[in-house]
Amino acid sequence: MSTVRSIAVIGAGTMGSGIALTAAQAGISAIQVDVSSAALDKAKAGHAKSLARLVEKGKLQAADADAARARVTYVTEMAQAKDADWVVEAATENVDVKKAIFRAMQAAFRGDAVLATNTSSISITDLASAVGVDAPRVIGMHFFNPVPIMKLVEVIRGIATSDDTTARTIELAKAMGKTPVIANDRAGFVSNRVLMPMINEAFYAWMEGVAQPADIDQIMQLGCNFPMGPLRLADFIGLDVCHDIMMVLTRELGNPKFFPCPLLRQLVQAGRLGDKSGRGVFEYPAK
Repeated sequence: MSTVRSIAVIGAGTMGSGIALTAAQAGISAIQVDVSSAALDKAKAGHAKSLARLVEKGKLQAADADAARARVTYVTEMAQAKDADWVVEAATENVDVKKAIFRAMQAAFRGDAVLATNTSSISITDLASAVGVDAPRVIGMHFFNPVPIMKLVEVIRGIATSDDTTARTIELAKAMGKTPVIANDRAGFVSNRVLMPMINEAFYAWMEGVAQPADIDQIMQLGCNFPMGPLRLADFIGLDVCHDIMMVLTRELGNPKFFPCPLLRQLVQAGRLGDKSGRGVFEYPAK
């Protein structure tokens, strides 16, 4: 198998920027692609801050931090990253948006580049349908937030994904310091199919007055040994992201148990999205 020397990451949000930084720290050149210059500037500043923090804590040498930072380039067009060996799409959890990006990726990158997606719930087979004959090189590569810290990568092969693409994905995940685990192509895969109903039930417990949010979280932390309560975790993930994943699960699995709690839907409608908006279930001081 050929060594991956460069990765293009489409999308410079929380997940995309985390994937790019993780690749750079693993010695792989990363090309951060986003149509928004502001998003690229934010990602670049975030990379510098994360690396500086590691140096301050003594977990990374200054020279290694400088080298990692130098491995990331920031561009606004896919054409500027066309020579990358690997492409990971990390855009919003919307099937139509992702399909449009996949068609653009197919046109922009080499015919031997793997076309991966960081989707957390959408069918890989459905996304692969957007690129026709290139479906064998489409695969799910689901990283977890915060990407540089979390070890798991869910590897999901669509119905047409080739054995070679799967093997190369596993190899790359390991090269990035991750533990790849295979999951079948069903909505939500394993992680979110199990996690999202739990988060949803926590919202129902709050809405129905079973307990207050902080108490719900503390009970789950102390009673179930969770490092973070489900409502705090929802804020960390993003309430809009949780909502969108639940809607995918509802639509694809046809089971109303996955439908978002009315209180969760209201918070999203009110713009209370969690950490990224400064307020969700809980409030967060401005950084």
